[in-house]
Amino acid sequence: MTSSRSSNVAHSILISFLALWSIVSLIVIVVWATSPDMKGASQCRSELQALQEKADKDGLNWASDRRAMTNMVMEGRANQTLLLNQTLQLREQVRLLNESLNFCLEENAILNENITSLENETKVLKEIEANLTAKISQQQDLIEDLHHNLTQTASKLKACAGLNDAAQILKQTAETETEACQNSQQYLEKQLSKCKRTSDPKGLGAPGPRSGIAWLLILIISLFLIP
Repeated sequence: MTSSRSSNVAHSILISFLALWSIVSLIVIVVWATSPDMKGASQCRSELQALQEKADKDGLNWASDRRAMTNMVMEGRANQTLLLNQTLQLREQVRLLNESLNFCLEENAILNENITSLENETKVLKEIEANLTAKISQQQDLIEDLHHNLTQTASKLKACAGLNDAAQILKQTAETETEACQNSQQYLEKQLSKCKRTSDPKGLGAPGPRSGIAWLLILIISLFLIP
């Protein structure tokens, strides 16, 4: 608006100056024509005609200048409108850029907060990983100890199984030997009973030393004959 007013004022001043200059020229011509030292009529007419031609030429120049000035003013107004529109567009672009910048700054702040949160979570996860690594190492040591103990227990169990087998064999052998001894005892008891029945204590009287030795030999032979 200020540029438009200034251009209108300049245009009005220029038009007023040209009009004043035309009036002054006419006054000069009139004064010169009415002065006491009048020249010849032909010279005056020629000078008047020259002045008239000059005035006409100046009028034409003034009209041409006026048209040029009017065109310039119109072009100036058009350029002013274009510049005003461009200025408004630039202001809108600047506003949008400011909004985008503010949005980017907000996003940047949020991203920084997220990065800080992720860094804290990473630290916590690293601590958890270190604790888990230590626990896993302890568990591995415990597993190795348990494996060693299991190996020893398996060896002991195997040895106990061998001892159990040996004990079973010894038990079976002892049972067999016991049964054999019981059979031998029963056999000897039967032989002894037969020997007692075959002997007649009333007719023979008390047995002498030879009969005792004979019984002893019979028992020893019987023991050797038992399988």
